Amino acid sequence: MRSALLPALAAFASAARHQNFAHAAEELHLTASAVSHHVRKLELALGVSLFQRHARGVVLTPEGRLLADAAGSALGEIESVLDGLRQHRRDNGLRITILPSLSANWLTPRLRRFIDLHPTIRLSVDTDRSLVRFDEGGPDLGIRYGLGQWPGLTSRFLMDDTLQPLASPELAAKVAQAGDVATLPLLTDIAPEGWREWFKAAGVRYPRTGTMHTISDSADGLNAAASGLGAVLARTRLAHQHIADGRLVRLPGPELPTRYAYYVVHSAHRPPTPAALSFIAWLEREALEPRN
Repeated sequence: MRSALLPALAAFASAARHQNFAHAAEELHLTASAVSHHVRKLELALGVSLFQRHARGVVLTPEGRLLADAAGSALGEIESVLDGLRQHRRDNGLRITILPSLSANWLTPRLRRFIDLHPTIRLSVDTDRSLVRFDEGGPDLGIRYGLGQWPGLTSRFLMDDTLQPLASPELAAKVAQAGDVATLPLLTDIAPEGWREWFKAAGVRYPRTGTMHTISDSADGLNAAASGLGAVLARTRLAHQHIADGRLVRLPGPELPTRYAYYVVHSAHRPPTPAALSFIAWLEREALEPRN
């Protein structure tokens, strides 16, 4: 629907609700003639009469009743969403979108520290692999893993990462050198960098035979490796707690810097709220902490 007709639709919906152009004009802070002009514009665009006009007022035609029901429902739903957004801002709410693996293994264990510093901010954390839209009803901030360029978004570098081979203590006991990693069952995810790049950096021939399991979520891959299913090439930022707890052990071979990094992103057309700016500053401080 052409955006030029939206004011006409709003005027029509008010006139239909009041069955009176003058009352609609009062509600919309317009003149009765302006409301009449909007309705006539809508009728000409649709090619139908929406009101029967008579001396004492107006009455909806069947076509007008059909449009009034649809317009009233749609505009009411929009107003409800707008009220929710206004309440979100009034409540100092902050909605964040983040990959499930980064949320579980890096962000969530730290959130208590943020809330201790900012007890009035109400967090909503959405864990989703899809690239959600940062429109008016979307999240305030996101943390993404990539090269730092996404259409319609402003991105700020947060932190880099490395890849290192890890396994359960039982599997790690079978490995004496980097070449031995090729003899283990391997776990991989859907990340753009993986075992092929690591074996090349280690100077080891990539194993074209052998067992390789694909687990799309990195957090699940870490847990599978800890259970002994195989060796995982893990992002260090995500694996920190597994290593600290002894559930996973570092295997021989290089620690490979990733080409991708983590970025904080927000809409390029909507400036961050004060709550969002506080969260960004806190994230940047957390990212500077030593990994171990």
